[in-house]
Amino acid sequence: MLNIVFLDRTGLPATHQIPRPSVLHNWIEYDRTSAKETYDRVKDADIVITSKVLFDRELMVKLPKLKLIAITATGTNNVDLVAAKELGIVVKNVAGYSSVTVPEHVLGMIFALKHSLIGYHRDQVTSDRWATCGQFCYTDYPITDIRGSTLGIFGKGNLGTEVGRLAELLGMRVLYAEHRGASSVRDGYTPFEEVLKQADIVTLHCPLTETTQNLINEQTLALMKPTAYLINTGRGPLVDETALVSALENKKIAGAALDVLVKEPPELGNPLMEAAKHLPNLLITPHIAWASDSAVTILVKKVAQNIEEFIATGK
Repeated sequence: MLNIVFLDRTGLPATHQIPRPSVLHNWIEYDRTSAKETYDRVKDADIVITSKVLFDRELMVKLPKLKLIAITATGTNNVDLVAAKELGIVVKNVAGYSSVTVPEHVLGMIFALKHSLIGYHRDQVTSDRWATCGQFCYTDYPITDIRGSTLGIFGKGNLGTEVGRLAELLGMRVLYAEHRGASSVRDGYTPFEEVLKQADIVTLHCPLTETTQNLINEQTLALMKPTAYLINTGRGPLVDETALVSALENKKIAGAALDVLVKEPPELGNPLMEAAKHLPNLLITPHIAWASDSAVTILVKKVAQNIEEFIATGK
């Protein structure tokens, strides 16, 4: 009988269940699992299901029964893939399930930033600004057109390409950034620094690697227009959070919208979370760009397919 352990069930909406495999098995679920709890929970597992629980070499060496790590996400940063391969542990992720919901979330953020929806809404719940302004409207926050704006996209994979397609339908000019420090510029790309300088909105869709960590930092933020906006629905560590807070508070850029942070969930007192309490141009959502009903439906089906395929083929 296969032992299957799902380590972080609450990483999926409660309305969606991963279909159970057809073979005889024992299925155990935990809402969430800390690093201290991981070994005891998976020491007898043949298959582990997880989104964010860390599996490093030190842990996997102690798990001779483990044959499959089924990741309920696209990113595999939480697993040492080199060690897994050496130890004969198959790692399967899920790609392509969020190709509608993430680009739509990015568009929502673009509208919210360009039309200052955050500031105007906050006024209505924290003050009597509209009631006391003395006329039918007030225009305390900037409102700028999306059509005609330049969108700089960092990452030209499935999500970045779809964001670009939708942006062009809205009348935006789209630039795809070449890698930082590249010796040549590929067809269809624009030099890294030029995208930062020209873009009215920068959106991040590149993977997190050693070369992209802190891709947006004090130096790269300084290249952006003071009227430009930053959007990150990729990975939190793509952005130096301290540098971003400074840029926002000193009006080096016009605003930012983030769906991901360096540490999730953020600690109490996180500088960006604190800044969001008073900045009308900072929008933070809790890593939910991927989580539309249709996307999660596809996700759980693909996780189940990955498990069934492994059981049938061993790979």
